[in-house]
Amino acid sequence: MRNKKSPHTSAFFMAKLATAFAVAGVLVACGDSETICEEPIEVVDSSSSSTDVIESSSFKETDSTLSSSQQALSSAPRNDTLSSSIFAQESSSSAKADQGHHDDSTAVSSSSSLAVPSSSSAIPGSSSESPHLWNDEFDGTVIDTSKWTFEIGTGSSGWGNNEKEYYTGRKENAYVQDGILHIRANKEDYEGSGYTSARMITKGKFTFTYGTVEARIALPIGKGIWPAFWMLGENIDKVSWPACGEIDIIESINDESIVYGTHHWQYEGQHASYGNNTSDFHGAKKELDITQFHTYKLTWDEKLIAMYVDDFKYHEMSIEDNAGGTEAFHKPQFFLLNVAVGGNWPGFEIDDSQFPNEMLIDYIRVYPNSGTP
Repeated sequence: MRNKKSPHTSAFFMAKLATAFAVAGVLVACGDSETICEEPIEVVDSSSSSTDVIESSSFKETDSTLSSSQQALSSAPRNDTLSSSIFAQESSSSAKADQGHHDDSTAVSSSSSLAVPSSSSAIPGSSSESPHLWNDEFDGTVIDTSKWTFEIGTGSSGWGNNEKEYYTGRKENAYVQDGILHIRANKEDYEGSGYTSARMITKGKFTFTYGTVEARIALPIGKGIWPAFWMLGENIDKVSWPACGEIDIIESINDESIVYGTHHWQYEGQHASYGNNTSDFHGAKKELDITQFHTYKLTWDEKLIAMYVDDFKYHEMSIEDNAGGTEAFHKPQFFLLNVAVGGNWPGFEIDDSQFPNEMLIDYIRVYPNSGTP
């Protein structure tokens, strides 16, 4: 989720990419390779579906104004088994046909006792002891620093996006309570910034290549808010961005109840990006209240990367045979979680009445693909 500057891609470059890479999207050149770029992705539709440790137990609420995401906390049991539907890896020709059975929402409100649908099927390729390559259930009273590291500060030029928050590792901005990770954006003057929040990464602690990611998350909404759950290539310090590759599993901005999925990579020395969203995936639309808990999934193998919310596919991209220079997506990536305030994508009009505002994470689980080492 980095800033993307004005589109500047030649017709010749576009034609070359269209020939080499069978997805439709927007290609943007960033003049500064050190800046990770991001903004809403304009998707060009195509008939080809291939386009297609910080203590927290003592933390108490000190503000009577709760974020909309707080309303998503419920007593509903967790989905402890991965939905079996995602193991039937959908072919690239199913981008439109697979939408008819996606009407059932698994959003859980505070008054609901509905459980997220699950399957009793065993996880392919898993051991009998644990089905996970990696997971964090956010139990206990502290954030597990054997799994997560906090990034601190304002980064370079507001993390490349002119964001307005200062990221901290304080319990005021990130804490675990009742089995839920809270990432909280606050309106406060701190270290020269007018807002604070948290940004957590697994870099140096967990990376993976190929698998299925499942996460149960409730997102904040509000003018100027920008939550994200995303991934970057572990080789970013060596090759920089966008050559390392970036997979944005979840992003949302402002008051929209829309989830965006996006890829960023480098093709012939230039920044390339392709994305879709829940408001229009090849003619299909998913209505959802993102402030409620939903189950998000990423399926990733050597041929295809796809993203789902409650089994509705909202993004898909082929990476088979490194199509369109996508070799970065065959290498290890690490997770990031953050809530930004303001920036080039959501804009700089910020509604201060929304704060504190939180992203809530029930769990993140990574499963191996069947037959994947």
